[in-house]
Amino acid sequence: MATSLHTDWDPGTYSRFRGLRLRPALDLLRALPPLPEGPVVDLGCGNGAAGPALATLGRTVTGIDASPAMLGEARETGVYASLHQMDIAAWTSEGPAPALIFCNAVLHWLPHHEVLIPRLAAMLAPGGTLAVQVPHQNNAPSHRVWLSLADELFPGRIDPDQGPAVLRPAEYHRLLTPLGALSLWETEYYQQLDACADGHPVRRFTETTFARPILAALDDDEQTRLIAAYEAVMDKVYPAGADGTVLFPFRRMFFTLTVPA
Repeated sequence: MATSLHTDWDPGTYSRFRGLRLRPALDLLRALPPLPEGPVVDLGCGNGAAGPALATLGRTVTGIDASPAMLGEARETGVYASLHQMDIAAWTSEGPAPALIFCNAVLHWLPHHEVLIPRLAAMLAPGGTLAVQVPHQNNAPSHRVWLSLADELFPGRIDPDQGPAVLRPAEYHRLLTPLGALSLWETEYYQQLDACADGHPVRRFTETTFARPILAALDDDEQTRLIAAYEAVMDKVYPAGADGTVLFPFRRMFFTLTVPA
C-alpha cells in the first residue's frame, strides 16, 4: 500500500474482499514472460495476499509497504524473505537486481508515473520484468459518485486530485514502448459482491480503497451524510438481488514491461 492517508490501512476491512482483489494479481502473474535469475520484489505488498503466489516462482521474495498493519499480516504468510516499511515511491533496489518488480493495485496511489515507472524499470536485472495492475474504474459510477456527492455536500473540501490516478493507455504505450517489450491490456471483471448487513456492498468495497482519502477529509457526521447519499445512488445504479448480492463490473488495466537482456 502507498503511504498512509491520515490513518493506517485496516487489513481486516480490506481483506473482506480478499478473493476478488486477488484474482487480478493472479491473472497478472500468469501473464509474466520467462524471468532471468534474480529476486522478486512485491512493491506495495499490502497484507501479503499475492505473496504465496509469488513464492511459487522459486525466487527470494521481498515485500515493501508503508503500512505497518498490513506488513504485520504479510509477515504471517511466512513467504517473504524480508519486509520493509517505507514510502514505496522512494524505494530503491539494494543488492541483486530484481528479476521481477510486481506492483499489484498500488501504483495508482502514486503520482508522476512518467518519472516513476522508468525509474523502476531501470532497477531491473537484464531481461527483468516490471508487472503492474491498477484499477481503471474512476469514470464508473462506483467511483465518480463519491467525488460528485462530496463536492455537492461539502464544496471545496475534497481535492479531486488526491485520490487514485492513472494515465490513459495510449500514454503508457508511448512512455513504455521505448524501454522494452510492452504488453498492455484491460479486463473488466464482473464481481458478485455478497450481501452486507452494514451497508450497500459497493460502498463497502470502494470505501476501503478509492474513498479512503475522501472520507478521511471529513468528520464523523459528514462521513455519515456522504455515505447515506452515496448508498442511495448505489441502490439505483447497482441494485441488489433478492438475496442481497450485487453484480459489480470493475475494470482494471495491466501491463508487463520486459527490459532488454
